[in-house]
Amino acid sequence: MRYLLMCLLVALAATSCKKEATVWQSNWNAPLINDSLSLANLVNDSTLNVSSGFYNIDLTRTLVDKPASDLIEMPDTTIVRNFSQAFNLPLAPGSVFQTSQETFDIDLGDVQMKKVTLRDGYIDVKIESTIETIMYIFVEMPRATKDGDNLQKLLAVPAAANGVSGVLSETIDLTGYSLDLAGNTGASYNELYIEYTVSSDPAGQTTQVSSQDNVRMEISFRDNDIFYAQGYFGNTVISDTTTLDLSVLDVYESGLLDISQLELQFNVENGLKVGALARLNLAESENAQGNVIALGGPNIGSNITVNPATGSWGTLSPSLTNLIFNAGNSNIEGYIENLGTKHKIGYHFELNPWGNSSSGWDQMYPDSRVKVQLKAQMPLSLGMDDLVLRDTFDLTLNQDTLKTHVVSGDLILDAKNGFPFSADVSLNLLDGNGALLHTVNGTDIVESSQYGVLDATTNVLVQPSRVLFSLTEDMIDDVNRVEKVVVKAKFNSPDPTTGLSQQMLIPENAFLEVKLRSEFKTENRF
Repeated sequence: MRYLLMCLLVALAATSCKKEATVWQSNWNAPLINDSLSLANLVNDSTLNVSSGFYNIDLTRTLVDKPASDLIEMPDTTIVRNFSQAFNLPLAPGSVFQTSQETFDIDLGDVQMKKVTLRDGYIDVKIESTIETIMYIFVEMPRATKDGDNLQKLLAVPAAANGVSGVLSETIDLTGYSLDLAGNTGASYNELYIEYTVSSDPAGQTTQVSSQDNVRMEISFRDNDIFYAQGYFGNTVISDTTTLDLSVLDVYESGLLDISQLELQFNVENGLKVGALARLNLAESENAQGNVIALGGPNIGSNITVNPATGSWGTLSPSLTNLIFNAGNSNIEGYIENLGTKHKIGYHFELNPWGNSSSGWDQMYPDSRVKVQLKAQMPLSLGMDDLVLRDTFDLTLNQDTLKTHVVSGDLILDAKNGFPFSADVSLNLLDGNGALLHTVNGTDIVESSQYGVLDATTNVLVQPSRVLFSLTEDMIDDVNRVEKVVVKAKFNSPDPTTGLSQQMLIPENAFLEVKLRSEFKTENRF
Protein backbone atom coordinates (compact mmCIF):
# COMPACT_ATOMS: atom_id res chain seq x y z
CA MET A 1 0.00 0.00 0.00
CA ARG A 2 2.80 2.39 0.91
CA TYR A 3 4.48 1.54 -2.41
CA LEU A 4 1.34 2.52 -4.37
CA LEU A 5 1.02 5.75 -2.40
CA MET A 6 4.62 6.67 -3.14
CA CYS A 7 4.14 6.09 -6.88
CA LEU A 8 1.06 8.30 -6.84
CA LEU A 9 2.89 11.15 -5.12
CA VAL A 10 5.73 10.97 -7.67
CA ALA A 11 3.22 11.03 -10.54
CA LEU A 12 1.45 14.05 -9.07
CA ALA A 13 4.77 15.88 -8.64
CA ALA A 14 5.75 15.20 -12.23
CA THR A 15 2.39 16.41 -13.46
CA SER A 16 2.61 19.64 -11.49
CA CYS A 17 6.16 20.36 -12.92
CA LYS A 18 4.78 20.52 -16.43
CA LYS A 19 2.72 23.57 -15.60
CA GLU A 20 5.82 25.91 -15.40
CA ALA A 21 9.31 25.53 -17.00
CA THR A 22 12.32 25.10 -14.75
CA VAL A 23 14.73 28.05 -15.23
CA TRP A 24 18.28 28.51 -13.94
CA GLN A 25 21.47 30.25 -15.04
CA SER A 26 24.91 28.76 -15.67
CA ASN A 27 28.33 29.88 -16.86
CA TRP A 28 30.01 28.28 -19.87
CA ASN A 29 33.70 28.53 -20.75
CA ALA A 30 34.83 27.18 -24.14
CA PRO A 31 37.96 27.58 -26.29
CA LEU A 32 37.29 29.00 -29.77
CA ILE A 33 40.63 29.70 -31.50
CA ASN A 34 44.21 28.62 -30.81
CA ASP A 35 46.47 29.71 -33.67
CA SER A 36 49.65 31.59 -34.59
CA LEU A 37 50.70 33.83 -37.46
CA SER A 38 54.20 34.30 -38.88
CA LEU A 39 55.87 35.26 -42.15
CA ALA A 40 58.12 32.19 -42.26
CA ASN A 41 55.98 30.34 -44.81
CA LEU A 42 56.09 33.32 -47.18
CA VAL A 43 59.88 33.51 -47.40
CA ASN A 44 61.40 32.44 -50.74
CA ASP A 45 58.13 32.94 -52.64
CA SER A 46 60.01 35.64 -54.66
CA THR A 47 58.35 38.44 -52.65
CA LEU A 48 59.78 38.10 -49.15
CA ASN A 49 63.32 37.28 -48.12
CA VAL A 50 65.57 37.65 -45.08
CA SER A 51 68.74 39.71 -44.81
CA SER A 52 70.76 40.41 -41.65
CA GLY A 53 67.97 38.98 -39.49
CA PHE A 54 65.16 41.16 -40.90
CA TYR A 55 62.56 40.74 -43.64
CA ASN A 56 62.93 42.45 -47.03
CA ILE A 57 60.43 42.92 -49.85
CA ASP A 58 61.27 42.10 -53.47
CA LEU A 59 58.47 43.20 -55.81
CA THR A 60 60.07 42.15 -59.09
CA ARG A 61 57.31 41.36 -61.56
CA THR A 62 57.25 40.93 -65.35
CA LEU A 63 54.57 43.17 -66.85
CA VAL A 64 55.19 42.50 -70.56
CA ASP A 65 57.01 39.60 -72.20
CA LYS A 66 56.45 39.35 -75.93
CA PRO A 67 58.45 37.32 -78.43
CA ALA A 68 59.44 39.32 -81.49
CA SER A 69 57.21 37.09 -83.61
CA ASP A 70 54.20 38.66 -81.85
CA LEU A 71 55.32 42.11 -83.04
CA ILE A 72 56.51 41.19 -86.53
CA GLU A 73 54.21 38.97 -88.53
CA MET A 74 53.77 37.75 -92.09
CA PRO A 75 50.06 37.67 -92.87
CA ASP A 76 48.45 34.74 -94.64
CA THR A 77 48.80 35.34 -98.40
CA THR A 78 47.01 33.71 -101.35
CA ILE A 79 48.36 33.73 -104.93
CA VAL A 80 46.16 32.65 -107.87
CA ARG A 81 47.67 31.76 -111.27
CA ASN A 82 45.80 30.64 -114.42
CA PHE A 83 47.56 28.76 -117.24
CA SER A 84 45.81 28.68 -120.63
CA GLN A 85 46.35 29.07 -124.41
CA ALA A 86 44.84 31.68 -126.70
CA PHE A 87 44.13 29.12 -129.45
CA ASN A 88 43.26 25.44 -130.01
CA LEU A 89 46.10 22.93 -130.31
CA PRO A 90 46.89 19.26 -129.96
CA LEU A 91 48.92 18.56 -126.82
CA ALA A 92 51.35 15.68 -127.34
CA PRO A 93 52.56 13.52 -124.41
CA GLY A 94 55.34 15.23 -122.45
CA SER A 95 54.73 18.63 -124.09
CA VAL A 96 55.37 21.84 -122.20
CA PHE A 97 52.05 23.61 -121.93
CA GLN A 98 53.38 26.80 -120.37
CA THR A 99 56.27 28.20 -118.37
CA SER A 100 56.34 31.28 -116.21
CA GLN A 101 58.69 33.21 -113.90
CA GLU A 102 56.82 35.65 -111.73
CA THR A 103 57.36 37.97 -108.80
CA PHE A 104 54.52 38.54 -106.38
CA ASP A 105 54.30 41.43 -103.93
CA ILE A 106 53.40 40.52 -100.33
CA ASP A 107 51.31 43.22 -98.69
CA LEU A 108 53.03 43.96 -95.37
CA GLY A 109 51.97 47.59 -94.99
CA ASP A 110 54.95 49.78 -94.11
CA VAL A 111 57.06 46.72 -93.21
CA GLN A 112 59.81 46.07 -95.77
CA MET A 113 60.98 42.51 -95.31
CA LYS A 114 64.16 41.35 -97.08
CA LYS A 115 64.95 38.00 -95.49
CA VAL A 116 62.81 35.66 -93.41
CA THR A 117 63.47 32.26 -91.86
CA LEU A 118 60.38 30.40 -90.76
CA ARG A 119 60.09 28.37 -87.60
CA ASP A 120 56.81 27.02 -88.97
CA GLY A 121 54.74 27.70 -92.06
CA TYR A 122 52.75 25.98 -94.77
CA ILE A 123 51.72 26.33 -98.40
CA ASP A 124 48.31 24.95 -99.29
CA VAL A 125 48.17 24.21 -103.02
CA LYS A 126 44.92 23.62 -104.91
CA ILE A 127 45.01 22.99 -108.68
CA GLU A 128 42.05 22.47 -111.01
CA SER A 129 42.54 21.33 -114.62
CA THR A 130 40.00 21.07 -117.46
CA ILE A 131 42.51 19.22 -119.72
CA GLU A 132 41.71 15.55 -120.33
CA THR A 133 45.15 14.21 -119.45
CA ILE A 134 47.32 14.25 -116.36
CA MET A 135 49.10 17.59 -116.09
CA TYR A 136 52.41 17.95 -114.24
CA ILE A 137 53.28 21.28 -112.64
CA PHE A 138 56.85 21.79 -111.51
CA VAL A 139 56.93 24.59 -108.93
CA GLU A 140 60.29 26.03 -107.95
CA MET A 141 61.18 28.85 -105.54
CA PRO A 142 64.90 29.50 -106.14
CA ARG A 143 65.04 32.01 -103.28
CA ALA A 144 63.43 29.69 -100.73
CA THR A 145 66.21 27.50 -99.37
CA LYS A 146 66.76 24.95 -96.63
CA ASP A 147 70.09 23.25 -95.93
CA GLY A 148 71.45 24.73 -99.17
CA ASP A 149 68.64 23.35 -101.38
CA ASN A 150 65.90 25.45 -102.92
CA LEU A 151 62.23 24.56 -102.70
CA GLN A 152 61.01 22.34 -105.56
CA LYS A 153 57.79 20.41 -105.91
CA LEU A 154 56.38 18.31 -108.76
CA LEU A 155 52.60 18.14 -108.66
CA ALA A 156 50.47 15.72 -110.72
CA VAL A 157 46.94 16.95 -111.44
CA PRO A 158 44.40 14.26 -112.42
CA ALA A 159 42.89 14.39 -115.90
CA ALA A 160 39.49 15.98 -116.42
CA ALA A 161 36.73 13.56 -117.40
CA ASN A 162 33.17 14.00 -118.64
CA GLY A 163 33.30 17.74 -118.14
CA VAL A 164 34.46 17.44 -114.54
CA SER A 165 37.81 19.10 -113.78
CA GLY A 166 40.66 17.16 -112.26
CA VAL A 167 41.53 18.50 -108.80
CA LEU A 168 44.68 18.23 -106.67
CA SER A 169 45.10 19.52 -103.09
CA GLU A 170 48.42 19.30 -101.28
CA THR A 171 50.22 20.98 -98.36
CA ILE A 172 53.92 21.86 -98.44
CA ASP A 173 55.76 22.21 -95.11
CA LEU A 174 57.91 25.37 -94.96
CA THR A 175 59.49 24.61 -91.56
CA GLY A 176 63.09 25.86 -91.50
CA TYR A 177 63.00 27.50 -94.95
CA SER A 178 64.68 30.86 -95.52
CA LEU A 179 62.96 33.24 -97.95
CA ASP A 180 64.90 35.90 -99.82
CA LEU A 181 62.37 38.66 -100.46
CA ALA A 182 64.82 41.25 -101.82
CA GLY A 183 63.86 40.69 -105.47
CA ASN A 184 66.08 40.05 -108.54
CA THR A 185 68.33 43.05 -107.84
CA GLY A 186 68.63 42.44 -104.09
CA ALA A 187 67.54 46.03 -103.47
CA SER A 188 63.79 45.42 -103.24
CA TYR A 189 61.59 43.95 -100.50
CA ASN A 190 58.38 41.96 -99.93
CA GLU A 191 58.85 40.16 -103.29
CA LEU A 192 58.23 36.46 -103.62
CA TYR A 193 59.77 34.88 -106.78
CA ILE A 194 58.22 31.67 -108.18
CA GLU A 195 58.91 29.67 -111.38
CA TYR A 196 56.37 27.30 -112.97
CA THR A 197 56.59 24.70 -115.70
CA VAL A 198 53.31 23.06 -116.80
CA SER A 199 53.53 19.97 -119.04
CA SER A 200 51.40 17.01 -120.09
CA ASP A 201 51.79 13.41 -118.97
CA PRO A 202 54.70 11.86 -120.94
CA ALA A 203 52.95 8.45 -120.69
CA GLY A 204 49.58 9.81 -121.79
CA GLN A 205 47.88 10.31 -125.15
CA THR A 206 47.79 13.34 -127.42
CA THR A 207 44.99 15.58 -126.14
CA GLN A 208 43.15 18.38 -127.91
CA VAL A 209 43.32 21.61 -125.92
CA SER A 210 41.03 24.55 -126.69
CA SER A 211 41.26 28.19 -125.71
CA GLN A 212 38.61 27.47 -123.10
CA ASP A 213 40.80 24.98 -121.23
CA ASN A 214 42.53 26.18 -118.13
CA VAL A 215 44.84 25.04 -115.37
CA ARG A 216 44.07 27.12 -112.29
CA MET A 217 46.52 27.07 -109.39
CA GLU A 218 45.85 28.62 -105.98
CA ILE A 219 48.81 28.89 -103.55
CA SER A 220 48.03 29.96 -99.98
CA PHE A 221 50.79 30.78 -97.47
CA ARG A 222 49.52 30.37 -93.88
CA ASP A 223 50.56 30.10 -90.22
CA ASN A 224 53.96 31.68 -90.80
CA ASP A 225 55.92 31.81 -87.54
CA ILE A 226 59.07 33.88 -88.02
CA PHE A 227 62.35 32.51 -86.67
CA TYR A 228 64.64 35.20 -88.09
CA ALA A 229 63.94 38.36 -90.08
CA GLN A 230 65.88 41.21 -91.63
CA GLY A 231 64.51 44.37 -93.21
CA TYR A 232 62.62 47.40 -91.98
CA PHE A 233 60.02 46.37 -89.41
CA GLY A 234 57.88 49.49 -89.76
CA ASN A 235 56.62 51.98 -87.22
CA THR A 236 54.83 49.71 -84.77
CA VAL A 237 53.09 51.28 -81.77
CA ILE A 238 51.88 49.41 -78.69
CA SER A 239 49.86 51.81 -76.55
CA ASP A 240 47.21 51.10 -73.95
CA THR A 241 45.74 52.08 -70.59
CA THR A 242 44.95 49.20 -68.30
CA THR A 243 43.52 48.85 -64.80
CA LEU A 244 45.07 46.51 -62.25
CA ASP A 245 42.62 45.25 -59.63
CA LEU A 246 44.21 44.71 -56.20
CA SER A 247 40.98 44.22 -54.25
CA VAL A 248 42.93 42.34 -51.57
CA LEU A 249 43.83 45.81 -50.24
CA ASP A 250 40.17 46.71 -49.81
CA VAL A 251 40.68 46.38 -46.04
CA TYR A 252 42.08 49.92 -45.68
CA GLU A 253 39.86 52.43 -43.91
CA SER A 254 41.97 55.28 -42.54
CA GLY A 255 45.26 56.30 -40.96
CA LEU A 256 48.81 56.44 -42.25
CA LEU A 257 51.34 53.90 -43.45
CA ASP A 258 54.96 55.04 -43.69
CA ILE A 259 57.44 53.26 -46.00
CA SER A 260 60.94 54.51 -46.72
CA GLN A 261 63.93 53.60 -48.88
CA LEU A 262 61.53 52.75 -51.69
CA GLU A 263 62.78 52.76 -55.28
CA LEU A 264 60.59 51.61 -58.11
CA GLN A 265 62.07 50.72 -61.49
CA PHE A 266 60.54 50.02 -64.87
CA ASN A 267 63.14 48.04 -66.81
CA VAL A 268 62.74 47.74 -70.59
CA GLU A 269 64.63 44.90 -72.26
CA ASN A 270 64.81 45.11 -76.06
CA GLY A 271 66.00 41.95 -77.81
CA LEU A 272 65.38 43.30 -81.33
CA LYS A 273 68.02 45.10 -83.36
CA VAL A 274 65.56 47.95 -83.73
CA GLY A 275 65.53 51.38 -82.10
CA ALA A 276 62.47 52.24 -80.01
CA LEU A 277 60.90 54.74 -77.63
CA ALA A 278 59.14 53.92 -74.36
CA ARG A 279 56.93 56.14 -72.24
CA LEU A 280 54.91 55.79 -69.05
CA ASN A 281 51.94 58.09 -69.63
CA LEU A 282 50.26 57.76 -66.25
CA ALA A 283 50.02 55.73 -63.07
CA GLU A 284 47.12 56.33 -60.70
CA SER A 285 46.38 54.64 -57.38
CA GLU A 286 42.84 54.63 -55.96
CA ASN A 287 42.32 53.19 -52.48
CA ALA A 288 39.22 51.70 -50.85
CA GLN A 289 38.09 55.14 -49.67
CA GLY A 290 38.21 56.59 -53.21
CA ASN A 291 41.37 58.63 -52.60
CA VAL A 292 43.34 58.90 -55.87
CA ILE A 293 47.06 59.64 -56.03
CA ALA A 294 48.80 60.02 -59.39
CA LEU A 295 52.45 59.07 -59.62
CA GLY A 296 54.31 62.25 -60.48
CA GLY A 297 57.79 63.30 -61.51
CA PRO A 298 59.81 64.12 -64.63
CA ASN A 299 59.79 60.47 -65.75
CA ILE A 300 56.01 60.48 -66.22
CA GLY A 301 55.04 61.37 -69.80
CA SER A 302 58.66 61.64 -70.99
CA ASN A 303 60.03 59.56 -73.86
CA ILE A 304 63.06 57.42 -73.15
CA THR A 305 65.21 56.05 -75.95
CA VAL A 306 65.45 52.26 -76.10
CA ASN A 307 68.59 51.21 -77.94
CA PRO A 308 68.70 48.25 -80.35
CA ALA A 309 70.10 44.92 -79.21
CA THR A 310 73.67 44.09 -80.21
CA GLY A 311 75.35 40.91 -81.42
CA SER A 312 74.14 38.21 -83.75
CA TRP A 313 73.48 34.46 -83.81
CA GLY A 314 74.53 33.03 -80.44
CA THR A 315 75.84 36.40 -79.22
CA LEU A 316 72.64 38.46 -79.10
CA SER A 317 72.68 40.89 -76.18
CA PRO A 318 69.44 42.79 -75.43
CA SER A 319 69.64 46.48 -74.54
CA LEU A 320 68.49 47.45 -71.04
CA THR A 321 66.80 50.76 -70.27
CA ASN A 322 65.76 51.80 -66.76
CA LEU A 323 63.06 54.23 -65.70
CA ILE A 324 63.61 54.95 -61.99
CA PHE A 325 61.18 56.46 -59.45
CA ASN A 326 62.47 57.29 -55.97
CA ALA A 327 61.81 59.78 -53.20
CA GLY A 328 64.15 62.27 -54.84
CA ASN A 329 62.41 62.46 -58.23
CA SER A 330 58.80 61.44 -57.53
CA ASN A 331 56.07 60.93 -54.96
CA ILE A 332 56.54 57.15 -55.06
CA GLU A 333 56.32 56.73 -51.28
CA GLY A 334 52.95 58.49 -51.08
CA TYR A 335 51.77 56.53 -54.12
CA ILE A 336 52.51 53.15 -52.47
CA GLU A 337 51.37 54.26 -49.01
CA ASN A 338 47.94 55.09 -50.48
CA LEU A 339 47.29 51.30 -50.48
CA GLY A 340 45.51 51.44 -53.82
CA THR A 341 43.01 48.75 -54.69
CA LYS A 342 42.95 49.94 -58.33
CA HIS A 343 45.95 51.04 -60.36
CA LYS A 344 45.45 52.64 -63.75
CA ILE A 345 48.59 52.31 -65.90
CA GLY A 346 49.04 54.00 -69.29
CA TYR A 347 52.03 53.05 -71.43
CA HIS A 348 53.45 53.60 -74.92
CA PHE A 349 56.07 51.54 -76.81
CA GLU A 350 57.07 52.46 -80.36
CA LEU A 351 59.40 50.63 -82.76
CA ASN A 352 61.26 52.69 -85.36
CA PRO A 353 59.99 56.12 -84.25
CA TRP A 354 62.58 57.71 -86.59
CA GLY A 355 61.61 55.67 -89.67
CA ASN A 356 63.94 53.40 -91.63
CA SER A 357 67.10 54.68 -89.93
CA SER A 358 68.84 51.30 -90.28
CA SER A 359 68.46 51.26 -94.10
CA GLY A 360 66.66 47.92 -93.97
CA TRP A 361 68.90 46.28 -91.38
CA ASP A 362 66.41 45.78 -88.58
CA GLN A 363 66.93 42.23 -87.32
CA MET A 364 65.19 39.77 -85.05
CA TYR A 365 66.59 36.43 -83.87
CA PRO A 366 65.01 33.37 -82.25
CA ASP A 367 65.73 34.75 -78.77
CA SER A 368 64.52 38.28 -79.54
CA ARG A 369 61.91 39.48 -77.07
CA VAL A 370 60.55 42.70 -75.60
CA LYS A 371 60.23 42.65 -71.80
CA VAL A 372 59.07 45.23 -69.29
CA GLN A 373 59.69 44.51 -65.61
CA LEU A 374 58.52 46.26 -62.47
CA LYS A 375 61.19 46.05 -59.80
CA ALA A 376 61.11 47.30 -56.20
CA GLN A 377 63.40 46.10 -53.41
CA MET A 378 63.38 47.50 -49.89
CA PRO A 379 63.63 46.52 -46.22
CA LEU A 380 60.27 45.58 -44.72
CA SER A 381 60.37 48.66 -42.50
CA LEU A 382 56.89 49.99 -41.76
CA GLY A 383 55.60 52.92 -39.76
CA MET A 384 51.91 52.87 -38.77
CA ASP A 385 50.00 55.81 -37.31
CA ASP A 386 46.40 54.88 -36.48
CA LEU A 387 46.29 52.72 -39.62
CA VAL A 388 42.83 51.15 -39.64
CA LEU A 389 42.20 47.95 -41.56
CA ARG A 390 38.82 46.30 -41.59
CA ASP A 391 37.13 43.24 -43.00
CA THR A 392 33.50 42.14 -43.13
CA PHE A 393 32.11 38.68 -42.40
CA ASP A 394 28.62 37.28 -42.80
CA LEU A 395 27.08 35.99 -39.58
CA THR A 396 23.77 34.23 -38.90
CA LEU A 397 22.69 33.56 -35.29
CA ASN A 398 19.27 32.51 -34.03
CA GLN A 399 18.30 32.28 -30.39
CA ASP A 400 14.93 31.29 -28.94
CA THR A 401 14.42 33.07 -25.63
CA LEU A 402 11.85 30.46 -24.62
CA LYS A 403 14.58 27.86 -24.65
CA THR A 404 18.16 27.71 -23.39
CA HIS A 405 19.98 30.82 -24.66
CA VAL A 406 22.91 33.12 -23.98
CA VAL A 407 22.09 36.26 -21.99
CA SER A 408 25.57 37.88 -21.69
CA GLY A 409 29.23 37.06 -21.72
CA ASP A 410 32.76 37.86 -22.78
CA LEU A 411 35.12 36.92 -25.58
CA ILE A 412 38.63 36.73 -24.13
CA LEU A 413 41.65 37.14 -26.39
CA ASP A 414 45.07 36.10 -25.05
CA ALA A 415 47.90 37.14 -27.38
CA LYS A 416 51.67 36.82 -27.54
CA ASN A 417 52.93 39.40 -30.03
CA GLY A 418 56.37 39.21 -31.64
CA PHE A 419 55.65 41.97 -34.18
CA PRO A 420 56.71 45.58 -33.45
CA PHE A 421 53.12 46.86 -33.92
CA SER A 422 50.22 47.36 -31.53
CA ALA A 423 46.60 46.68 -32.50
CA ASP A 424 43.37 48.10 -31.08
CA VAL A 425 40.60 45.71 -32.17
CA SER A 426 36.84 46.39 -32.23
CA LEU A 427 33.74 44.71 -33.65
CA ASN A 428 30.77 46.37 -35.39
CA LEU A 429 27.52 44.40 -35.51
CA LEU A 430 25.36 45.27 -38.54
CA ASP A 431 21.85 44.34 -39.59
CA GLY A 432 20.83 43.13 -43.05
CA ASN A 433 20.72 46.72 -44.39
CA GLY A 434 24.22 47.50 -43.16
CA ALA A 435 22.97 49.67 -40.29
CA LEU A 436 25.10 49.68 -37.14
CA LEU A 437 23.45 47.89 -34.22
CA HIS A 438 26.28 47.78 -31.69
CA THR A 439 30.02 48.38 -31.35
CA VAL A 440 32.03 46.00 -29.21
CA ASN A 441 35.33 47.53 -28.07
CA GLY A 442 38.20 45.65 -26.55
CA THR A 443 39.15 46.51 -22.98
CA ASP A 444 42.81 46.84 -23.94
CA ILE A 445 45.11 46.68 -26.97
CA VAL A 446 47.41 43.99 -28.26
CA GLU A 447 50.70 45.52 -27.20
CA SER A 448 53.72 45.86 -29.49
CA SER A 449 56.61 43.45 -29.01
CA GLN A 450 58.81 46.49 -28.34
CA TYR A 451 57.46 46.44 -24.77
CA GLY A 452 58.21 42.75 -24.31
CA VAL A 453 61.14 40.54 -23.34
CA LEU A 454 63.45 38.40 -25.44
CA ASP A 455 62.11 34.95 -26.25
CA ALA A 456 64.99 32.47 -26.16
CA THR A 457 63.38 30.09 -28.67
CA THR A 458 62.71 32.60 -31.49
CA ASN A 459 65.23 35.29 -30.48
CA VAL A 460 62.60 38.03 -30.85
CA LEU A 461 60.95 40.33 -28.31
CA VAL A 462 57.52 39.02 -27.23
CA GLN A 463 54.79 40.90 -25.34
CA PRO A 464 51.73 39.14 -23.85
CA SER A 465 48.32 40.86 -23.81
CA ARG A 466 44.76 40.06 -22.73
CA VAL A 467 41.76 41.74 -24.38
CA LEU A 468 38.11 41.30 -23.32
CA PHE A 469 35.11 41.93 -25.58
CA SER A 470 32.01 42.20 -23.40
CA LEU A 471 28.64 41.29 -24.91
CA THR A 472 25.87 43.05 -22.95
CA GLU A 473 22.29 41.88 -22.59
CA ASP A 474 21.21 44.55 -25.12
CA MET A 475 23.63 43.13 -27.67
CA ILE A 476 22.40 39.61 -27.01
CA ASP A 477 18.79 40.75 -27.38
CA ASP A 478 19.60 41.97 -30.92
CA VAL A 479 21.63 38.94 -31.91
CA ASN A 480 18.91 37.61 -34.24
CA ARG A 481 19.09 40.87 -36.23
CA VAL A 482 22.86 40.64 -36.78
CA GLU A 483 23.80 39.57 -40.31
CA LYS A 484 27.30 41.01 -40.67
CA VAL A 485 30.30 41.60 -38.40
CA VAL A 486 32.94 44.20 -39.28
CA VAL A 487 36.30 43.56 -37.60
CA LYS A 488 38.46 46.67 -37.30
CA ALA A 489 42.07 46.84 -36.16
CA LYS A 490 43.88 50.12 -35.58
CA PHE A 491 47.64 49.62 -35.92
CA ASN A 492 50.48 51.72 -34.55
CA SER A 493 54.23 51.28 -34.41
CA PRO A 494 55.16 53.04 -31.16
CA ASP A 495 58.67 53.72 -30.00
CA PRO A 496 58.88 52.21 -26.49
CA THR A 497 60.70 55.31 -25.20
CA THR A 498 58.66 58.15 -26.69
CA GLY A 499 55.40 56.34 -27.49
CA LEU A 500 55.40 58.02 -30.93
CA SER A 501 54.92 55.97 -34.08
CA GLN A 502 58.04 55.34 -36.09
CA GLN A 503 59.26 52.91 -38.74
CA MET A 504 60.06 49.44 -37.47
CA LEU A 505 61.99 46.61 -39.09
CA ILE A 506 60.27 43.23 -38.81
CA PRO A 507 62.67 40.64 -37.40
CA GLU A 508 63.00 37.14 -38.73
CA ASN A 509 60.84 34.68 -36.72
CA ALA A 510 58.35 37.38 -35.68
CA PHE A 511 55.01 35.75 -34.77
CA LEU A 512 51.60 36.45 -33.27
CA GLU A 513 50.07 33.73 -31.10
CA VAL A 514 46.37 34.09 -30.25
CA LYS A 515 43.98 32.13 -28.06
CA LEU A 516 40.31 33.13 -28.10
CA ARG A 517 37.84 31.67 -25.60
CA SER A 518 34.30 32.47 -24.50
CA GLU A 519 32.80 32.94 -21.04
CA PHE A 520 29.02 33.06 -21.56
CA LYS A 521 26.16 33.23 -19.05
CA THR A 522 23.21 31.19 -20.26
CA GLU A 523 19.61 30.95 -19.15
CA ASN A 524 18.56 27.31 -19.16
CA ARG A 525 14.91 26.36 -19.63
CA PHE A 526 13.38 22.91 -19.35
